Amino acid sequence: MKKRLDSIPLGMVLVPQGSFYQGAQEFDKMAMNHEKPRHLVVVDSFLIDITEVTNAQFAQFVEETHYITLAERPIDWEELQKQLPPGTPKPADSLLQPGSLVFRNRPDGVANLNDFSQWWKWKIGANWKHPQGPESDIKGKENHPVVHIAYEDAMAYCKWAGRELPTEAQWEYAASGGISERIFFWGNDFSEVSKRANTYTGVFPMDNDSKDGFDNTAPVKTYTPNSFGIFDMAGNVWEWTSDWYDANYYATIKDEVLNNPTGPIKKENKIHEKVIKGGSFLCNDSYCASYRIAARMGNSLDSSSEHKGFRTVLNISKLEGFSK
Repeated sequence: MKKRLDSIPLGMVLVPQGSFYQGAQEFDKMAMNHEKPRHLVVVDSFLIDITEVTNAQFAQFVEETHYITLAERPIDWEELQKQLPPGTPKPADSLLQPGSLVFRNRPDGVANLNDFSQWWKWKIGANWKHPQGPESDIKGKENHPVVHIAYEDAMAYCKWAGRELPTEAQWEYAASGGISERIFFWGNDFSEVSKRANTYTGVFPMDNDSKDGFDNTAPVKTYTPNSFGIFDMAGNVWEWTSDWYDANYYATIKDEVLNNPTGPIKKENKIHEKVIKGGSFLCNDSYCASYRIAARMGNSLDSSSEHKGFRTVLNISKLEGFSK
């Protein structure tokens, strides 16, 4: 049975049916191979949150459902052991405590930018209520995007809200604002990044000079929206999509037109990752220029971190009574 909806819910906007070329622009010098080649996509109309899901919204969900996020749950050694090399010794119980990944600046520099473990630290007690660890909280940050969200956490919220996660195609089309030939949602001028998105300003990962006013997440709606009226489609926090990630997926697409694509088929012999989009407050042109519309990354389903959140969609084809 279709869900009945008579009007656009507060905090969402209609993205009209349209077609676009998904993937990196040919003139984008920051493009990566897994963003190529561009391919023609058609998407039906859908509704999307104009902001990332906030701490206040997630708190309401938790209050009503008593949901416990993955980062808050006790660690099951038997399950964890299955993901580790055979013979890996069990860590001390004091280390097998709930937590998540927290970013740390490295003022003394790093050996290279290929080893992200140099600036990520597992922090016991870090979760959506305590973003930097047990000594931190979200008081006064009700309007910031919720973080430390694993894929199943986002899906649980969607089920409660009667929503879905966007497909990668939906997310990318929404980010483009329906305007083609753009690297960024505002156009092609890279110098506008610090004015348009919450990113890492300074020398990554040594010194975030916070010239944009933030060294972490920013309140939603801080920066100007795109032409669809959607905020933070670049920077702030990475956002989950529903598509499985395959680095070679775009290369398998020929000259066909894809209608409402949902990504590659899950492969049992591959690492199970979902596509995340948009970049975060840690994106910097020297390391991660993922504030570009076409930028994409795979992320394991059980991974949460200080810079990962989500937004939701409503697919009009599944709604009854909704008038465009």
